[in-house]
Amino acid sequence: AADVVVVEFESAEIGDHVESWQEKGVTFALAHQPTKSKAKGRVMFFPHIASGHKGILNAMADESIPVSVTFPSIVNMVELKLWGSTTRAAVVEAFDAEGKLVDQASLDHVPVRKRPEEPVPIFQMKVQGEGIASIQISGSQPGGFLAADELRFHPQPTASELTSSDDSEAAP
Repeated sequence: AADVVVVEFESAEIGDHVESWQEKGVTFALAHQPTKSKAKGRVMFFPHIASGHKGILNAMADESIPVSVTFPSIVNMVELKLWGSTTRAAVVEAFDAEGKLVDQASLDHVPVRKRPEEPVPIFQMKVQGEGIASIQISGSQPGGFLAADELRFHPQPTASELTSSDDSEAAP
């Protein structure tokens, strides 16, 4: 089976506003361009103060646009570590190459710290299914944020990887 691929944004610069980010073949960008302004859609990196980790999020403060994550090949499971501003929802949707919804995970409210001195909680979400080509991360309203801290995915085995053990039975 293929190994798990982990994307952690370690080489990103906090505060960078970029149209897209690519790491380990995975592309992060907004799902669509802004409709409320003529500005180019951008994603940015934000610090998780307590851990020193970096998260990617929608940089458009006045418009909630999902962050789209496109994989270099088909995957069958995606696990995310996220954190967000209080009273925000979190939604992760997985799509196949035709744009059909494969799986969805959601929280009505992201976990929040119980006392002001506690760090903002990092939580996990997972989507899985056959033929995942991309995911979208959303749920925050304008003025809030939902940051993806880490993304792990499992590449789906190719037909040749699945049948490589059957080569001895191949036709002459």
